[in-house]
Parts: sequence; C-alpha cells; structure tokens
Amino acid sequence: MGDGSVIPKFGSMKALLGIVAGAGASYGIYKLLSVTSFKENKKSAYSESHGPKNNSPGGIVLQPGSLLAKVSGLVVVRGGESQAVDVASSDIISRSPGSLEPQHLKMLLSLLQGSPNPSDRAQILITLGNTAAFTVNQDLIREFGGLHIIAGFLSDPVPEVRVQTLNALNNLSMNLRNQEQLKVYVAQLLELIEMSPVNSDLQMAALRLLTNLSVTDDHHQLLRGSITLLLSLLVVSNQVLQIQVLKVLVNLSSNPDMMDDMVQAQAPASVVLLFDVRTSSAVLLRLLMFAGNLKAWRPSAQVAEALRRRQDGLYRVLLDESSQLQSKLIQLLSHPDGEVRAQVARVLL
Repeated sequence: MGDGSVIPKFGSMKALLGIVAGAGASYGIYKLLSVTSFKENKKSAYSESHGPKNNSPGGIVLQPGSLLAKVSGLVVVRGGESQAVDVASSDIISRSPGSLEPQHLKMLLSLLQGSPNPSDRAQILITLGNTAAFTVNQDLIREFGGLHIIAGFLSDPVPEVRVQTLNALNNLSMNLRNQEQLKVYVAQLLELIEMSPVNSDLQMAALRLLTNLSVTDDHHQLLRGSITLLLSLLVVSNQVLQIQVLKVLVNLSSNPDMMDDMVQAQAPASVVLLFDVRTSSAVLLRLLMFAGNLKAWRPSAQVAEALRRRQDGLYRVLLDESSQLQSKLIQLLSHPDGEVRAQVARVLL
C-alpha cells in the first residue's frame, strides 16, 4: 500500500452493521447473532461489551432449527463412518448456556470437529459463543483445548462459519488468560480484514475481536504492522466499520510505546478530510480522541524533521505544521454537537 491508496485487495462494498459506542467501558459480552444476519449492536469505545444473552430455554425462546433443538439428530463422522449422535438432548435443551455442564461443552467441541455440515458448524459455534458469556465456561473451554479447536475454523471455506468463529472467539477473548492463547491468531485476523470485502460481516467480526485484544497494552506489539491497513480501511469503509477501526486505533494510540510506529506509518492523505462537519458525530468523536492521543506525543526537533520528509507518513498527514488538520479543527469549533466541540478544544490545546 503506497501513496495513500486504498488497499488493492479490498473487495466490493457491502451493507453493514450499526454500532453506537462510548468511551472507557470495561470488558463485557458481545451477543452472538443468528446465522443469517447480524442485528444492530451498541458497543463500548475500547472493548466489545454486551450483557449476556443466550439462545436456549429457561426464559429464552428456543429458536426452531437451532442446535439445541436438533442436536440429537446431528451426525458425526468417526472412523470414516457416519453415526447418529445421542447426546441426551432433552437435558441440554432444558438448561441455559450458563448452566451447561463440562461434559456438554466437551460434546459441543467434539460435534464441531466432526460435523461435515456448514450449517451445523455455524450453529455449534453460536452455542459455544453463548456459553462463553459466562466466565466459568470461558475457563472450561480453554482447559478443554477449545480455543484452538474453535480458532481452527477461521480458515473454514464457508464465510458464515468464519463469522461465527470470530463471534465465539470474541466472547472468549473477554478472559485475559484466553487472550494469551488467542494472540497467536492476530496475524490471521489482519489477513482476514485485508482480504475480505469492505464492510463485510467478516471484517466487522475480526475488528471486534481485535478491539478486545487491544484493550490492554499486552499485545500491541503484534499490531505494529497494522496501522497502514487500519488507516486505509478507515477512509473507504462505512460509518459502522469506521467506528470499529477507530476503536482499535484509539486503543493503540493510548500506548506511548506504539507512537513511533504510528507516526511513521503510511497514511492516506484523505484521512484529514474526515475531520468535517459532514462526518457523523460518532465517528468524529473517535477521530478526535485518536488525534488527541497523537498530538500528546512530542517529538524532538530532529525527529520531527526526519518525519516531515515522509510525504505519506501519518505525522505529515495529521501532525505536521503543513497538515490541514489545524484548519479543519478550527472549523469544527462551531459544530452543533457540544461533545464534539469539547473534544476539538482538547485537541487544540
């Protein structure tokens, strides 16, 4: 990617998910959605948080055709032969995901590995993700080797299975001990983001998982090479994906140890054009948080001069005296949203 151009491998534009985000939220749970669609979600600024909601009985209506409704009818390939699986489905159906016992989690992981049917794989991943709304199940799935079993489906040939894999891992990543194992998949997540169509469910799900993995500074070093990708995606994606990209960028830019990599990264010149009254307030607020984090960094005169020579670097695009950012910020002082005006004033200080 060079000269601020859009990443060549990006695919065609698709329709998207809605998000409303707020700053400084703690860990929570992202609700896994149906196999055929994603519903509009509200997220925190730094982590993908949501209250747990399950898809099984016990106060929640069991969806017709769901895994728990038909699990006894699934077929698992063993030793080259298909055998009907009797898993005491009535016992499982009578429980909520939070009360499933360890043997049920083992059964689900076994079914996931053995199912030749993409629809069944997706349903199993939804069920596992719902169980991961509970810390005890997050730990059990890790102890059973389930993190790597589930992550193995990041390369599934069926896009919907990959989406549900990412959603399940997103819930599981709310656990810091799980993050230690999941960090090995960061490179694969970045590849998924780069190779998937812009604004696709795959991009959104991968970015949600990256948001959780970047909440603490522990794994930021794994994202040092991702800045150009994220900035390039920022200028071509729709509003909801822009918000998700900015959550990751805000997380990374809050870490002083990442600043050298960020200011040297290639950046599309059009990034500065997003600082405009026509940009949605939800996107603007995060852009301003990102810009504020960058401007808090103070390079020496020698370093600044070296960065200034990089015409397509983020420093030149947003931080240098020649940047249009200053004039854009002054125009935003008259923005109708008071929160936007307050953030602008913070950046201008």
